[in-house]
Amino acid sequence: MLIGCPTEIKPQEFRVGLTPNAAQEAIAHGHSVVVQSGAGTGAGFTDADYTAAGAALVETAAEVFSSAEMIVKVKEPQAIERKMLRDGQLLFTYLHLAPDPDQTRDLIASGCTAIAYETVTDDRGGLPLLAPMSEVAGRLAPQVGAWTLQKANGGRGVLMGGVPGVGPAKVVVIGGGVVGTHAAKIAAGMGADVTVLDRSLPRLRYLDDVFGGTFKNRHSTAGATAELIVDADLIIGAVLIPGAAAPKLISRTQLSDMKPGAALVDVAIDQGGCFETSRATTHAEPIYNVDGIMHYCVANMPGAVARTSTIALGNATLPYMLALADKGWRQACEDDPHLLNGLNVHAGNLTYYAVGKALGIDVLAPSLALKN
Repeated sequence: MLIGCPTEIKPQEFRVGLTPNAAQEAIAHGHSVVVQSGAGTGAGFTDADYTAAGAALVETAAEVFSSAEMIVKVKEPQAIERKMLRDGQLLFTYLHLAPDPDQTRDLIASGCTAIAYETVTDDRGGLPLLAPMSEVAGRLAPQVGAWTLQKANGGRGVLMGGVPGVGPAKVVVIGGGVVGTHAAKIAAGMGADVTVLDRSLPRLRYLDDVFGGTFKNRHSTAGATAELIVDADLIIGAVLIPGAAAPKLISRTQLSDMKPGAALVDVAIDQGGCFETSRATTHAEPIYNVDGIMHYCVANMPGAVARTSTIALGNATLPYMLALADKGWRQACEDDPHLLNGLNVHAGNLTYYAVGKALGIDVLAPSLALKN
């Protein structure tokens, strides 16, 4: 199979979908790899690294899209890229379709087969291709939250860990999954007073057993959230419903209950955001003010640490990419129902129920797509 990797064009996206090591592995499996010149620069990989791995270089994304049987990316294809997708082509990347009707319609119209990293599952109920970026985003969230809290950025001017005689920042993490756990761990390590909210009692017990008194936890209800945000300096939104739009957990009217200059970091922004006032931002202009509350809603947070993120993502995606290339997408998905869960679009049909529900689009069952 001919595997193609274009340069990411989303603003301030420095990751790359294919590392030189992954390219070398694919070539060792008998496949060919074509990479757009400069695709790896933001993550610290040179064109020479790719040629040394055996990949061919081309100058333009159009050359990649026109030749490759499978396109491997990081972020969802942008409008100009979606126009280059073609019938029967395989796309393997993050998609986050539920809050993005334009992308969904374009992918359906293209006739491509699109497998989304974020909905591939494993036999433990996890999301193995989302997890590494969730880990990165979770660890970044307190860091960017601390920056947002600085007075020069419009924040309260509160230091996360405080100093002797001055208390630490109060941090509320909504969601105790991968993002929330890593966010709480780092925020507590910075010396903040951290409380994690989650609806799952088993998850809360796990957090308590593993982290002891490092941070507190509470059962997540609307009442508990309303109570905690009044005193919070920083709130990190870390909720996830796989493949679906994120629930809105803090309304605009509740912002008036918060301290002026408090900060919201919405890690769920790729799925539409978990705060009513969230809207996607970029690394160039990451924050904005709504009713005196600072919002950090960068839609590709891990892109800020592109090298770490690229290698971590590549480690996770490599076995699946090789399976798709070695067997073809149908056989690979027949052999692995967890990979089949990643199928979001095929041959003019939407194939992921949560996206169809969010956007009001009819869905073709993935099992039927395998036969189509």
